[in-house]
Amino acid sequence: MQRILYHFQNRCVKGIIAVLVASMIVIEMAAQGLVVQIPTDLTETEVNGRMFVMLSRDDSAEPRFQINDGPGTQLIFGIDVEGASPGDNITIGSQAFGYPIERLVDVPPGDYTVQALFHKYEVFNRGDGHTVVMPMDRGEGQQWNRVPGNRYSTPEKLSFDSRKKSLKIMHLDNEIPQVVPPEDTKYIKHIKMKSELLSKFWGRPIYLGAHVLLPEGYDEHPDVKYPLALMHGHFPKDFGGFRTVPPDPDLKPVYSARFDLDGYNLIVQQEAYDFYKLWTGPDFPRVLAVLVQHATPFYDDSYAVNSENVGPYGDAITYELLPYIEEQFRGIGEGWSRFTYGGSTGGWEALAVQVKYPDEYNGCYAACPDPIDFRAYCLVDLYKDKNAYYIDGEFKKTERPAHRDYLGNVSSTMRENNMRELALGTKSRSGQQWDIWEAVYSPVGDDGYPMRIWDKYTGEINHEVADYWKENYDLAHIMKTNWDVLGPKLEGKLHLYCGDMDNYYLNNAVYLTEEFLESTSDPYYNGEVDYGDRAEHCWNGDHTQPNAISRLRYHRYFIQKWAKEVQSRAPKGADLASWRY
Repeated sequence: MQRILYHFQNRCVKGIIAVLVASMIVIEMAAQGLVVQIPTDLTETEVNGRMFVMLSRDDSAEPRFQINDGPGTQLIFGIDVEGASPGDNITIGSQAFGYPIERLVDVPPGDYTVQALFHKYEVFNRGDGHTVVMPMDRGEGQQWNRVPGNRYSTPEKLSFDSRKKSLKIMHLDNEIPQVVPPEDTKYIKHIKMKSELLSKFWGRPIYLGAHVLLPEGYDEHPDVKYPLALMHGHFPKDFGGFRTVPPDPDLKPVYSARFDLDGYNLIVQQEAYDFYKLWTGPDFPRVLAVLVQHATPFYDDSYAVNSENVGPYGDAITYELLPYIEEQFRGIGEGWSRFTYGGSTGGWEALAVQVKYPDEYNGCYAACPDPIDFRAYCLVDLYKDKNAYYIDGEFKKTERPAHRDYLGNVSSTMRENNMRELALGTKSRSGQQWDIWEAVYSPVGDDGYPMRIWDKYTGEINHEVADYWKENYDLAHIMKTNWDVLGPKLEGKLHLYCGDMDNYYLNNAVYLTEEFLESTSDPYYNGEVDYGDRAEHCWNGDHTQPNAISRLRYHRYFIQKWAKEVQSRAPKGADLASWRY
């Protein structure tokens, strides 16, 4: 017999004890329960995971595509499944945790479209001695509702009323298809290599991938070796932003509410085509442009650093993958000839690898980076605040915002974001933003999973974990405490950009980091920090274009910027001419 007890601090939850019978079927439930049958054709090793049931009043898409942090989100409830068997029935009842409504019994009566999905996990016997059960990326970038092999039900109409004694049994009669890998073209090559470092850590073969954009004239200049432009960011399925043909004339224009632009999809295609023309034109620097694929069991991106929970991705990318690419595609292969850039997650990674591997990269261009000073972990000071979700006062407590638009209108809070993640996965396994930060930055807990930076339900901060984060991943703190060693290696290499109305309040950490950088001496950092007036997330420092356009121009903007600056940072005798044909 196995017992699962969800106990949430500061909330009296009585009578919610899930008892698992021999077949591992949860039988304690709300008056109306939703039952999902595990497919009989799954093997015993395929029935670990998380079972979801979603309810929606929006007919515009399947419920599995309607769970988000915004005010238009629909409902999801989840429960961990371990030790079950093919054919078992799993009941989503009062033991399931939901978002944005916490318990199924509290769902308002009415007509809904319902859908179930089983997110499959796998067992990893890690090299550190821990055994963990995690969702393996299968080429989709750790998106639970799109993972190949995951089973889901056909959406059905249901008149739902939790007060009525009835059951709805759902069958997972659909399977998400495998991702078709992209094919090589004249300009874009796709590589995949086994990482010995990561395979040792995870206890099974782990691969790194990359999309490599070859320079114009690559075949015609077989003796030329090239610099490497490394763009970090979320899992790329292909080399986005590069298109060799004009926009599709038959493409139906789509309105972008975020940017208030008609036909934004056509603009995206036009920008990609314009970049192709620029890339192949006579004046563009000839470099190898690389997008790394490094999805992990926690997220679509490893954060490109070594981590107790995620593994030695920093070393694997820097010392295994990049030399492999440079050998395959005639890279110069020296630290002065590599630079890195990116936005958001990629912005944090660009700065992180420059700081942690200062001799291996010769410039970072970090746009709208994830928090680089944990005194401004979005709107939380991890070192002084007691609670991440609330600002406490004597007579009231105020929820901290998590997302805003350029006018400051708030669409979600820290607590709401984290409750969504808790519904999607326990033990930092949601595949979402707050959990991956926790997975990357935290030490390993006794159970083999990341130690919580805060209680996921209450928001109470664990300051011992915060101290670990500070010494190992607070980039501003690391630079400040090690400037005597890092300063000479980073001089002129640091470029930070952020909109002053970043949707996730990331500009606050950039302000704090700028204060330190401007205070430096022996040497002065001699870099750049810039802000976009009323610019939102993904602003890249280009004041000549609106944010909707500049966010599409990372490659053209940063590659040309580095090519102009490299002469001042290259060693004597470096080849700065042959790749400029």
